[in-house]
Amino acid sequence: MIREEYLVPLRGYRINTDADLHNLLGEEEGRERVDIESRNALVARSIQELARDRRTIVFCVTVIHAINLARSLNNLGIPTGVVYGDMPREERLATLKKFRQEQYMCLTNVMVLTEGFDDPGVSCIAMARPTKSEGLYAQCVGRGARLAEGKEDCLVLDFVDLSDLSLVSLPSLVGLPKELNLEGELLADAVETYRNLPFDFPAFEMEAAEITLSDVKHRAQAFDPLTMELHPEVVAITTNGWFSLGQKGLGLHYWDHRENLCTATILRKQGKNSRGRRKRYAVHIDDVEVATFTKIIDAVEAVDYEINKMGKVQRLTARDDADWRLADAPEVVQQQLQSFRPPRRAENLSDALGYLLYAKHNPAVMGINPSVAQNSIEQSLQSTTKNRGWPSPWKSSV
Repeated sequence: MIREEYLVPLRGYRINTDADLHNLLGEEEGRERVDIESRNALVARSIQELARDRRTIVFCVTVIHAINLARSLNNLGIPTGVVYGDMPREERLATLKKFRQEQYMCLTNVMVLTEGFDDPGVSCIAMARPTKSEGLYAQCVGRGARLAEGKEDCLVLDFVDLSDLSLVSLPSLVGLPKELNLEGELLADAVETYRNLPFDFPAFEMEAAEITLSDVKHRAQAFDPLTMELHPEVVAITTNGWFSLGQKGLGLHYWDHRENLCTATILRKQGKNSRGRRKRYAVHIDDVEVATFTKIIDAVEAVDYEINKMGKVQRLTARDDADWRLADAPEVVQQQLQSFRPPRRAENLSDALGYLLYAKHNPAVMGINPSVAQNSIEQSLQSTTKNRGWPSPWKSSV
């Protein structure tokens, strides 16, 4: 509904508290642990610093909690009213009127404004009450998501206590990690970032720990594809210098007896053969498809076998410990790597070739235009065979 512009965009902050909700004996004890002076002071300061001139609804756990929190807010100079279920109707209406007229900038409440309350001018929701209910959380946030003239977005403040409970937060409401701190960023941007991670950075994984959206973007952009480990089954069957191409497959460089650079790739493919068995991997030698396999380890074994048959030069230069891999990369190749986003710098020729081949099959990951990537990368690859100045490729440590 946000994308269709029926609701305003949501922004969020995660604020950690020192309230300990471990080993609770019941709901009553949980309410008592939430309504403590230090936590209420933190909630009030956070609203003062982050909400600023936004009209804010604060959701609390009990009437006493709402009253205490309102006192903390008023003490900071933020005009705040309180509404709750047993409040006399006329008093409640008068409080809501003051809130709409901005005589009150904050309103603390207990299960009163979750539904049936319509004030589109509200642009901040402070979740001072923990909840495991996604439905209840969505109702609370919905109070601030209504469209209004001049309203650009709604800010959601999640106050996160020490707990092993599965509590709802703004990110977890849409399937993102509950530990994510948006730091005021748009929720839609976080959804888009996480949606694109598997495609733009196929081997990038984020550990389960509190992290900001900017950290996610930075770590993903700083991700080095050459650090991706091969599957243990592949490592166990080969001594050659195979490296990962992410979800696309595997790559290998070697040289022939004329000192021409050769490339073997094992790429994932779609489709079935005539018998209906799925052929998931296609072997390419210098971009020409030569065979297909169901299992990637079968493809690796087959390529290694064929390279061994080609001759001594191919067999020795394909090895992971071949001397040529440690030679310096030509400057023209380093310049090409500097055009990637983020820029790359290869420690040796093998790494340079790895970056180029990875970029060829994953241009978006390396921040280059797919329409121009093919020619520029091919030119860089060709430059490695001219005036290269490193030891003869078939020299090996064997």
